[in-house]
Amino acid sequence: MSYAQAAASGPKQSPEEARAPPIPQVEKTDESVHSLIDVDSPHVSSVPSDFESQSIKTDTQAERIELEERAEEAAKEAKAAMEKAKDKAEHKAKKGKESVRKNADNPVILGNALTVTLLGAALGVGAYRKWTRNELTAKVVGTWAGVVGLFALGDYFVSQYFFKKYPTKK
Repeated sequence: MSYAQAAASGPKQSPEEARAPPIPQVEKTDESVHSLIDVDSPHVSSVPSDFESQSIKTDTQAERIELEERAEEAAKEAKAAMEKAKDKAEHKAKKGKESVRKNADNPVILGNALTVTLLGAALGVGAYRKWTRNELTAKVVGTWAGVVGLFALGDYFVSQYFFKKYPTKK
């Protein structure tokens, strides 16, 4: 059975139900006249006669141009600061390279470099072995970080003692 047949077999509509609802009518009142804008009031602004020849026509446009100028100035200042920082970093790197070349034969620096390399390798291998056996926990890492910190503190004082015997070249 189709939907049309099922609907036709049901109860019939009354004449009131079959009629379409009435179309709504626009209600006319005099109140709508009061909402019109009075053209003589001061909130309406007029446009000067040379409006088309002006380069900046609106306040919004003037604000946008001012913001763009400020952004340009800020970009120039940022670029200058970046150049200054870059030059400073390059100078520090160059100075550091010269210092390393001059002090390459200093036994304290050589000993520290060798110690850091060996300690880093030993800790890395040990941590990898613990990780492969699923024994590397935050507690283990924290403990060894503390040990490395204490070692660094001791190394600092020992190095200061030896730098008095073997001073660095500047």
